[in-house]
Amino acid sequence: MLLHHYRFVPDETLFDASAFREALAASRTPIAVFKDALRELQARLDARFQAGSDIRDLVHGRAWCLDQLLGIAWERYEWPDDGIALLAVGGYGRGELHPHSDIDLLLLLEHDDDTPYREGLTGFITFLWDIGLEIGHSVRSLADCEREARADLTVITNLLESRTLAGPEHLRETMRKCLSSEAMWPSDAFFEAKWQEQIARHYRYNNSEYHLEPNIKSSPGGLRDIQMIGWVAKRHFGELRYEDVVAQGFMNDAELRILSQGQSFLWQVRYALHMLNGRAEDRLLFDHQRAIAELFGYRDTPERLAIEQFMKRYYRHVTALAGLNDMLLQHFDEVILRAHEAPDITPLNARFEILGGYIQVRHANVFRHRPGALLELFLLMAQHPGIEGVRAETIRLIRDHRHLIDESFRDDLRHQSLFMELLRSGGNIPRQLRRMNRYGILGKYLPEFGQAVGLMQHDLFHLYTVDAHTLRLLKFVQRFREPEGHEDFPVAATLVHQLPKLELLWIAGLYHDIGKGRGGDHSELGAVDATAFCERHGLSPRDTRLVAWLVEHHLLMSKTAQKRDISDPDVIHEFALAMRDEVHLDYLYVLTVADITATNPSLWNGWRAALLRQLHTETKRALRRGLDHAIDRDEWARESRDEARSLLGTVGIDTASADALWASFGDDYFLQYAPSEIIWQTQGILDHQPSELPLILANAPTEDMAEGGTKVFIHTRSVNDLFAATAAAMEQLGLSIHDARIATSSNDWTLNTFIVLDDDGEPIRDPQRLEEIRYHLVEELDDPADYPRIVTRHTSRQLKHFKVPTQVMIEQDEANARTIVELIAPDRPGLLARVGRIFMEQDIALSAAKIATLGERVEDVFFITDKAGEPLTDPDRQAQLRERLCETLDV
Repeated sequence: MLLHHYRFVPDETLFDASAFREALAASRTPIAVFKDALRELQARLDARFQAGSDIRDLVHGRAWCLDQLLGIAWERYEWPDDGIALLAVGGYGRGELHPHSDIDLLLLLEHDDDTPYREGLTGFITFLWDIGLEIGHSVRSLADCEREARADLTVITNLLESRTLAGPEHLRETMRKCLSSEAMWPSDAFFEAKWQEQIARHYRYNNSEYHLEPNIKSSPGGLRDIQMIGWVAKRHFGELRYEDVVAQGFMNDAELRILSQGQSFLWQVRYALHMLNGRAEDRLLFDHQRAIAELFGYRDTPERLAIEQFMKRYYRHVTALAGLNDMLLQHFDEVILRAHEAPDITPLNARFEILGGYIQVRHANVFRHRPGALLELFLLMAQHPGIEGVRAETIRLIRDHRHLIDESFRDDLRHQSLFMELLRSGGNIPRQLRRMNRYGILGKYLPEFGQAVGLMQHDLFHLYTVDAHTLRLLKFVQRFREPEGHEDFPVAATLVHQLPKLELLWIAGLYHDIGKGRGGDHSELGAVDATAFCERHGLSPRDTRLVAWLVEHHLLMSKTAQKRDISDPDVIHEFALAMRDEVHLDYLYVLTVADITATNPSLWNGWRAALLRQLHTETKRALRRGLDHAIDRDEWARESRDEARSLLGTVGIDTASADALWASFGDDYFLQYAPSEIIWQTQGILDHQPSELPLILANAPTEDMAEGGTKVFIHTRSVNDLFAATAAAMEQLGLSIHDARIATSSNDWTLNTFIVLDDDGEPIRDPQRLEEIRYHLVEELDDPADYPRIVTRHTSRQLKHFKVPTQVMIEQDEANARTIVELIAPDRPGLLARVGRIFMEQDIALSAAKIATLGERVEDVFFITDKAGEPLTDPDRQAQLRERLCETLDV
């Protein structure tokens, strides 16, 4: 592979061929001699790796040593003539071998008939297996190579990188001539096929370098992307050295440096993966990230874990390599393959023009003479959405001149105006900001954003680095603006068009997580940075305050919806006070939905959508009522009861029967449920009576009951262990509980409602499955004392690598005379059932629960009282509950 100013020098201290031949001659067990040599070789290489030797010496050194060993092994067999040769192909053909890389060999025959060599071939291959080599081999004649290479892109790619290890060199030379671009796979066809191959490979990894557990070989920016550049250059230019590549204009010296440094780093990681696993491994799993970070000398700091520091370095390298790959392949296509095409040029201004749908500078000194053009280019693309991208040579010039963006550049009013004009342009702003980030401009213009580039958060909740998450958030805001966004995000898609100034949302999105990785509260740190940005860019004090408020409170809405009882009028009033007005509320809603969706694809579901929609609707109603007029709880309950009574006739329920039933429910019941839910439950109870069996109602979400999850209502005799038994039974069904409302009527019957989703985070709609749930729960809950088995499924591999200490926070809900227990604990199967059992043991009554699973941890909130219905205020009982939860869940 192409390396920057590097030449491998054979090192006989790694392998002394003369000494090895002597040992082989003196031994009666050649297999043992070869095995010992391989073992000693690997031990030397590993020791040098751990001592910090140049990784290139180790990777090429191992290949060189194997060359010697294979050559000696080849000599042990008699070959009748010069009609056969042993070739290294693929990665080994490039002279690259990691500890457990496949050793790809081609046994090349001059003629199709392999009969004269068959005995030797069988013996040679068997011997290599016996000495423990992991080989991949093929036996082909010259005619086979030509035929198979013509038909299969993988074969010709493998054969392009070949070296003769033993036998006559003229066979390989003959093969090379047969495979030349004049004979088959000309440069343009080879390039197009390899490009499509890369597109498909990148698609398998979501076209992103930012994965929690990336594949260092196949993910975007990985070793395959480096090899892709080499394959294209080699096919077009033939055998070459790095000086020739630069001379041909395919790369410049700076780009070779990026390529070489990135490859060296990835080689170090790959070597470590192989060494630690004792086998070939290209996946940078959680199991390995911590060990490699320690091996590479990273140590935890108060601001950042060692693993996060290591992964930031990884992401920065692969991002640079992915960008270089894109640019070089585009450059190859534009300048080399399409050089003969007649240009179709459309001038934009004195500095830029469009060529073939791509923007380019009109002369090479544009950025030097006018540095502001580094921002102007992206503004023009936003203003002209038909532009497909940036020409490769212009990307190269951007990278070569981005050093011009310094403090004086950032303080220049002209440049500040250009950036704000971009944010106000009305085009696809996120697309341009992503391009700015790809080309290294965004982090230069906003240094605080540059600090977040490649910053990983080591958990299963945040799937992306801070910069990637931020740009995804902006991408979702853009999606809200487009027609197709209305189907998945109806409220956000409506509100985004009503926001007075969309640029304020772009700024808030850019800065909402920018304070991460510095220690302290990232929301507060981000608000300070956002304020400085707004003041530097001339925003009004009012707009500046709004942006800073959005950044500082960007988590408030999701926390309130997921952790507070939003059926409580006091909670709504408190949240409305924090919002101040409908403008703040609408901006925050759109930002919150985009933030959740961009954090983890599995987070956004109908349940969370329903929570946020309900919170937004009730808060807007409170704001319109006036902040000085707090919602009256009695009035809310009375309105719900009256509206439900008006609906009785539509379903054929007798008013007197309903009133008699409702008399035992209490006012809190009518605070918690919408009138349509009250009717659904009332009808079910009246139709079920009299019966001692539990009543179980299961209903998928409907338009008038839009909870976003499947609703399960349980009406049965109240017993101590009912919640724990219900949680265990639902775990058995593969259901996850996301919300629970627990109530008991005055005649000691439960009115328990659960919102559940399946393992994929989706509501259950299939009638047969709903009936299965209903039947199973009736069977398990007809005698809760016969406790259902708590699920004991194995904890997933990923979860095992996160040690989340259980945290229990206890506070009082004075308005509702109950105690709030917030639990943060490691996620595990059966967790909720275990919590329910602890409540039962501690004589605690549960009135409501909000359940949230965030990656490797749960953040659940329980609203509890003692058995007498009083809040849990005794410090000793609180301490006992905290201790039991921690000792049970930390196991």
